Amino acid sequence: MTPGLTPGLPQTGRTTEDLLAELARMKEGDLPVRGGKVTAYVYDTGRPGVHEAAARAYAEMLEVNCLDPTAFPSIVEMEKQVVGAVADLLGGGHGVFTSGGTESIMLAVKAARDARPVAGRPRIVLPVTAHPAFHKAAHYLGLDVVPTPVDPETFRADPAAIAAAIDDDTVLVVASAPSYPQGVIDPVAEIAAAAARRGVLCHVDACVGGWLLPWLREAGAEVPAFDLSVPGVTSLSCDLHKFGYAPKGASVVLFADPALRRRAYYASAAWPGYTVINATVQSSRTAGPLGGAWATLQALGREGYLRLGRDTLEAARRLRRGVGAIPGLRVLGEPDSSLVSVAGSAEVDVFVLSDEARRRGWFLQPQLSYAGIPANLHITVTGATLDGVEELLKVIEDSALAARERGPVRLPEGLVEAVAGLDLESLDDAAFAGLAAAAGVSIGAGGEDGAAPEMATVNAVLDALPASVREAVLVRFLSVMYS
Repeated sequence: MTPGLTPGLPQTGRTTEDLLAELARMKEGDLPVRGGKVTAYVYDTGRPGVHEAAARAYAEMLEVNCLDPTAFPSIVEMEKQVVGAVADLLGGGHGVFTSGGTESIMLAVKAARDARPVAGRPRIVLPVTAHPAFHKAAHYLGLDVVPTPVDPETFRADPAAIAAAIDDDTVLVVASAPSYPQGVIDPVAEIAAAAARRGVLCHVDACVGGWLLPWLREAGAEVPAFDLSVPGVTSLSCDLHKFGYAPKGASVVLFADPALRRRAYYASAAWPGYTVINATVQSSRTAGPLGGAWATLQALGREGYLRLGRDTLEAARRLRRGVGAIPGLRVLGEPDSSLVSVAGSAEVDVFVLSDEARRRGWFLQPQLSYAGIPANLHITVTGATLDGVEELLKVIEDSALAARERGPVRLPEGLVEAVAGLDLESLDDAAFAGLAAAAGVSIGAGGEDGAAPEMATVNAVLDALPASVREAVLVRFLSVMYS
């Protein structure tokens, strides 16, 4: 490094205008966060003013530190209002505001582990469609995961299989409302009852559906009971940065009683410094997401969320009907929510379809095959989808036709076996990137000249690999991308 120079750090400070101009340049290749053309990752109300109010409140709370609520009582008042609104909607309970669904799940797993000491290694029993955040929590917190099959037609968890998997070392059983891959609600009452019979806690992952399903029910959809009002359900996670439409970094985990919530806390007095008591995994953290969530709830109110629920329900119905009429495509299962999973056929490769849709300005999220569930495209229908649902269906139809004409991805003979046989630990990032390039795979966030990246080949390779090898390859992809 040249003396006096630090890569990424200018010698002198830059103006706000200059910085914002560079930010705009950096974002040129990003997917749009408004308008409904990105059917995953972002949630758009389509309502003017709501996101702006949240952004201003976020900025107002940006420098407030949630580390010490006695120093900043505003965060206590705000969190009580936000958590209280979630609890009122979802059967009561006592909650914690977190940074997202993964952290909410992490705290629920920690609380279950600490509340039920076992002789062996603690275990979580869950359906194969449960979110990987549970696997992540188990990895970090020293638990084993016991996956159970789902119904091959409905994709819902099998209560009998879950009940059979519970043993003396099981500390937590999981149900989803809905599961992300196909948008269906597991039989929560039966699963919770099976857990209760064995004295085991039951968590409902309602990260996607917690703030959506009640409004869909009020809008006329048939939604079974899934929240803390169901006997045997002891905790529940609900993301507000999904169908609560708050800025990212906003989730709530609810516990049936305050004693269980206290199991999620962490305190340490074994040092001579400041008092350490954390309700979340993080210690110092900005109150910006809390401010943004609070402002979003206040800006929309009950009437706003009900209108969004009605629009979302209608858009999802139109989408399911329209996709079912496109040759070579089918909706998997019967979604209970506004998450729609679209499978292809021998003639229409969904990975190619996804690339074709991206060329047309739309992002449809590919999902790999697993546990007998075929590869598919995931579409999250939000409040902004209704105005563009016919355009979306036209894009899917045109992209399916283009995918049919192109044909499915044809992988070079022996490529999958070669990837599966790689000793990835012996390769540095440069060597891995070179091998990928030799196979025609460019590792990066975008294509040449800002064009949408071609991902069909990458997804086809990943889809053909066992899950453990997929994971190892994905780690290397990410490492190369940031190298």
